[in-house]
Amino acid sequence: MTAGIIIFLVILLLPVTLTAVHYFRRTIELGRALDRANERRREITNFLSRFSTGLQEEDGVEGAMHAAARHVAEQTDAESVAIYEVSGNELRVTGVCGTYPLIHSSNQLLFSRHHHLFEALRREEVPIGKGFLGGMATTRQAELVPDAAADPRFVEYPDFANFGSIMAIPLLREGMLVGVVCAATNRLRPGSPFSEAQFERLRLLSGQVQMVQNLVKVYSEISKRERIDQELEFARHLQQSLLPQAFPAWDQFSVNAHTRSAKEVNGDFYDFVEIDEDRLLVIIGDACGKGIPACMLTAMTRSYARCLAAGSFTTLGEFLRQINDKLFRDTDADRFITLGCCLLDKRNSLLEFGRAGHTDLVSYVHDHIRTFSPAGSALGILPDEFANFDTICLAIEPGTSVIMYSDGLTEALNKEQEEFGITRLSEVFKDSCELGGSPQAVIDRVMEAVINYEVEQNDDQTIVLIRHTGKA
Repeated sequence: MTAGIIIFLVILLLPVTLTAVHYFRRTIELGRALDRANERRREITNFLSRFSTGLQEEDGVEGAMHAAARHVAEQTDAESVAIYEVSGNELRVTGVCGTYPLIHSSNQLLFSRHHHLFEALRREEVPIGKGFLGGMATTRQAELVPDAAADPRFVEYPDFANFGSIMAIPLLREGMLVGVVCAATNRLRPGSPFSEAQFERLRLLSGQVQMVQNLVKVYSEISKRERIDQELEFARHLQQSLLPQAFPAWDQFSVNAHTRSAKEVNGDFYDFVEIDEDRLLVIIGDACGKGIPACMLTAMTRSYARCLAAGSFTTLGEFLRQINDKLFRDTDADRFITLGCCLLDKRNSLLEFGRAGHTDLVSYVHDHIRTFSPAGSALGILPDEFANFDTICLAIEPGTSVIMYSDGLTEALNKEQEEFGITRLSEVFKDSCELGGSPQAVIDRVMEAVINYEVEQNDDQTIVLIRHTGKA
């Protein structure tokens, strides 16, 4: 009876016991899995910390990729590691750690300095489909080579290269090859092949390497945009610094101007230079190109113009010829600038206009509009013997207004891609003069008409207005 009860209890408790054992084992397995997950999280956290430190403290993206290679080498106990990215039909090194041996150079001194080795590796071109790495990139199959020195795929490398064991993992994103991570020589057991555990470790770390590549790409794009923004901001400040801080009061003549920069600063400018007590030179210019190069060309032209106007000024045509000669000798062949110049003579109420590839002069007098287009090529294109600049001279009566402008006004486009044009500009200028008001009010009306016409501003827009304010 007692034995029967015991057997009954054993039968009754056996499933409970087995269930308890199962859950106990499961708990242990989950605990171990949790430990592995925590370890994995710590590794990734540590890796990201080192990566961000590489971005901040070393040489930006390059330093971060070197930090990633060091991390992989430490975690896999490899003597050296190189990280490659796909560039067209080739693999190119972006990060390296240790004396990485897969380099074709026969210069042993490269292995003495990390910087020299990396520069040599970065210049290496590894065609996809050729050699060990190129072939692996084609098959997209990870490889563990126990002894690279005995593998015919490595005969292309110098004899002094200390290969040891090699393991490499292709980096794939949505099935597309984006790079390769390769480790060389077992540091844990010198002379022995990498173990399967080390190989599996590299396979797991390849995901982190790929994450770094993605972060580097994003960081590079952000850095590029920031550099562009900084350059544009500097160019805007430079452009503004080249403009006069005040407009000249030249007896019966008033001179006003306005410039409106595009998103990408192009190089418009204007300037006023007093030649003597009777003559004032008014200049408007438009340098080719964008950003800092255009502003530097503007600064150079402005400097030449001021020196010539204040020193050896003779005639307006000769003035343009001398600037052209200096720019032709001192600038690149693809750099040039257009210039429009008005020489005001307040004693005789005369205006002389000359231009170098610039837009027309537009005048308003007695309710009539006229345009003037003397010949002259842009500055810096032709040598002195081929450069000629014509000028025209006008008697300026009281009430006369003239404008010089940059092509950013006439080439402004509406939604139908039609230009604002010289005809429309002349009509708006005439209407604005007839409405009366100050010279600045006329400029404001012209600029408002252009702004309302265009869909988006794509070029700098500059206008200079000269008015004879005397009484008839």
